[in-house]
Parts: sequence; structure tokens; C-alpha cells
Amino acid sequence: MAKHPLSFLHFLLCCCFFSTLLSPSLSSVEVEALLQFKKQLKDPLHRLDSWKDSDSPCKFFGVSCDPITGLVNELSLDNQSLSGEISSSLSALRSLTHLVLPSNSLSGYLPSELNKCSNLQVLNVTCNNLIGTVPDLSELSNLRTLDLSINYFSGPFPSWVTNLTGLVSLSLGENHYDEGEIPESIGNLKNLSYIFFAHSQLRGEIPESFFEITAMESLDFSGNNISGNFPKSIAKLQKLYKIELFDNQLTGEIPPELANLTLLQEIDISENQLYGKLPEEIGRLKKNNFSGEFPANFGRFSPLNSFDISENQFSGAFPKYLCENGRLLYLLALGNRFSGEFPDSYAKCKSLQRLRINENQLSGEIPNGIWALPNVQMIDFGDNGFSGRISPDIGTASSLNQLILANNRFSGKLPSELGSLANLGKLYLNGNEFSGKIPSELGALKQLSSLHLEENSLTGSIPAELGKCARLVDLNLAWNSLSGNIPDSFSLLTYLNSLNLSGNKLTGSLPVNCEN
Repeated sequence: MAKHPLSFLHFLLCCCFFSTLLSPSLSSVEVEALLQFKKQLKDPLHRLDSWKDSDSPCKFFGVSCDPITGLVNELSLDNQSLSGEISSSLSALRSLTHLVLPSNSLSGYLPSELNKCSNLQVLNVTCNNLIGTVPDLSELSNLRTLDLSINYFSGPFPSWVTNLTGLVSLSLGENHYDEGEIPESIGNLKNLSYIFFAHSQLRGEIPESFFEITAMESLDFSGNNISGNFPKSIAKLQKLYKIELFDNQLTGEIPPELANLTLLQEIDISENQLYGKLPEEIGRLKKNNFSGEFPANFGRFSPLNSFDISENQFSGAFPKYLCENGRLLYLLALGNRFSGEFPDSYAKCKSLQRLRINENQLSGEIPNGIWALPNVQMIDFGDNGFSGRISPDIGTASSLNQLILANNRFSGKLPSELGSLANLGKLYLNGNEFSGKIPSELGALKQLSSLHLEENSLTGSIPAELGKCARLVDLNLAWNSLSGNIPDSFSLLTYLNSLNLSGNKLTGSLPVNCEN
């Protein structure tokens, strides 16, 4: 007997109805995933108040959906003061293309389950407090941007990233990886235009394959232990506009081929072991010489990562919005004519690592919070007209490696908290109006190589504890009002090759080992 066509249609409709009853809609799965994520967060600004149980997550703050499918394709919660952990429930967002969570206080581990978000193109968790080994996310073959920088990741350097051949931007720097090398397979990333591997405990030479990435525009390998001769092959990267290789172990001479990089705007290769003359060919590179007042609102509506307007003729007030979005790592404005006070807005710039505003005409006191920036490695306020004291809050700037305040009008006593800066290598306080005694706590600075306190009004005796600064190479205490004997402990400074104590009221003779 033939089946009636209406009966068959009724059967199909029933199947579809029961199928709908038995499996929840994808939207409800996504709502549940996001609510689970919210449950593990603290939200002091109440940004996630709109995240409530509903039929669709598309009106949740920070969430965007595909206009056709209605599924979540973007989760963006940039700089929202969120803390807590990233829930593995986000792996249920299978249409997610952008996961953007930078500049918060997120902690815990990065979930390996994110591998299930196979459509992910952008993963950005920079400037958080994430820990543990970076999970292998090489299944995310559609990734174009990966930013895991400025966290507390540890364990092996994540070499698996070289499997992500579609990457355009890669930032892994400023973490606590085990000592390792730049992977030989880095050359697989043919589309890469931006790379940030600064302070990643990397050693050895830059692989030759890296110089085959002809799309490269900006590279930062600074603050590592990269060695070998300065690579001539860098001239192959014709699109480069920025090179940051400072604070490494590079040797040899600067190759003249560097002048072939005609688009180059920024280069810092300081603090290496390079020698010889600067090649004449470098002089062919054009340099900017801007003047006038700098745009007051610059950076206010765009997330700056690095800012360098050094050695121009900018004048007027210093721009105050460069770190408005909380991502700024490098603020370099040395050698201009800025005047007035330095804006207190930078006291909140917790991401800042290098702050160089030397050789301007700035004045007034430094806002307290700037002394206490937690990630800052270099502060250079030299050759301005700053006044006031060094705040005791300086003791909390635990990453500080260089503090340069030379030739200003700073005054008051040197805070004993300077002795808490375990990473401090250079301390230049010369040419100011500091008074009182040299703190004996400076003897705790085991990494200190250069100490300049000359041309101040310091009194009392030289603390014997300075003899414990075993790495001191350069010590200048000249032209103060120091008195008493030269400490015998100076004979323990076996690396010392420059000592200037002239213009004081010292008595006695130099310790035996300091006479040559």
C-alpha cells in the first residue's frame, strides 16, 4: 500500500519538533558559556551587568554576533578592570573570531580548550597576570594576531607558534619563560609583519630563516641574551620601519647594509657589545625634524603600544593621553623642547616599561605614582628642570633597571627605599640638590654597575656597605660635602675601573686595591 504524502510530511515535522526539544539551541549554549565565564570574574565597574540569562547573548556588553547566524563572533573586554580566571567554557563559542581581553587583572591559566575555537583569528590577553605554561594552541590555524605579552607565563618558550603560518602579528614578550632560543622554524611565518619577543630569556643567534620573512615591518628582540655578530641579513627585510635589539649580547660592527632599509624610522641597538664606527652609509637615511606643539589629544582614542618622537623640536605642554588606553610600553620623547609639568595621567600607566623624556625643558615635581610604576625598567628624566623629592614609593618599582635623574633640581634626602630595587644597574643622580647622607641601604644593590652622585650637597661619611655592590664598575661621589675615611670595603670592588671622590672633605688614603 502506498504511503499518503501528507502522513509522510507529518512524520518529518514531528521529527524536527522532537529534535528541537531534545537539543538546546546554539544561542542558549553560548549564553550559558558566557555566564559561566562571568561567574569566575570580579567586575568592580559592573560592565557585565547586562550579562543575564536570556535567549541571546548578542546584547551583552562587549559581545558581537554574526548578523546572519546570530552566533557570537567577538568578545572584547579591553581594560575593564576585570579580575579572576578565564573559563574554559569559552570553548563553546565555536564561531568566535576575536577574543580580546587585554589590560585587565586576569589570573590563572590560559585554557587549552580554546583550541576548539577553530575560527579564532585574534587572541589578545596582553597586560594581565596569567601564569603557567602557555598551552599548545597550534590547532588555531586561522589565527592572524596572537598577543600573550606582559603576563607571568613560565615554562618553555612556546615554539609551537611557528605552526601558525597565517600569523601577521605575534607578541610573546615580557614573560618568565625558561631560557631558550628563537626557534629555527620561525621562517615558516611568511606573513608576519610584527614580532615582539622582548625580555623572553632568549639566547643564541637569530636564525637565518627569520630574515626570509620579507613582510616584516617591526621587530623587537630587546632585553634578551641574543648573541653573534650583528646580522647583515637584516637588510633583506626591506619593509622594516622599526628595529629594537637593545640590551643583548650582539657583537661585531654595524653593517653598512643597514642603510638599505630606506623605510627605517626607529632603531635601538644600544647596550650590546658592538664596536667600530657608525657606517657612513647610515647618513643616507632620512631623519625627521618636526617642530611646534604636539597634538593635545594624540593617543586618546587609539591604543598606543610604543611612542617615539625623540630628537625633534616639539614644544609646549607634554601630551597627556598617550597611555589613555593602558597599553603603552615605551614612551620616548627625549631631545625636544617640551615645557611645563609632566602630566600626572602617567601615574596610572601600569604597562609602561621605558620612560625617557630627558633633554627637554620640563619642570615641577614628578607625580608620586610615576615613581611606583610596577613594570617600568628605565626612567630617564635627565637634563630638565624638575624639582621636588624622590618619593619613597620608588621602592615598589621592582622592575627598575636604570634610574637617571641627572642635571635637574631634585632635592631632599635620598630615600632608603632605593636599596629595595634589586634589579637596578645604573643610578645617575648627579647634578641635583640632594642633601643628607648616602643611604647605607644602597649596599644591597647587587646588580649595580654605575653609581653617580656627584655635584650634590651630600654630607656624612661614605657608607662601608657600598663595598658590597660587587658589580660596581663606575663610582662617582665627587663635589659633595662628604667627610671621614674612604671605606676599606672599597678594596672588595674588584670590577671598579673608575672612581672619583674629589671635591669632598675626606681623610686618610685609598685602600690598597683602589690605588691603581
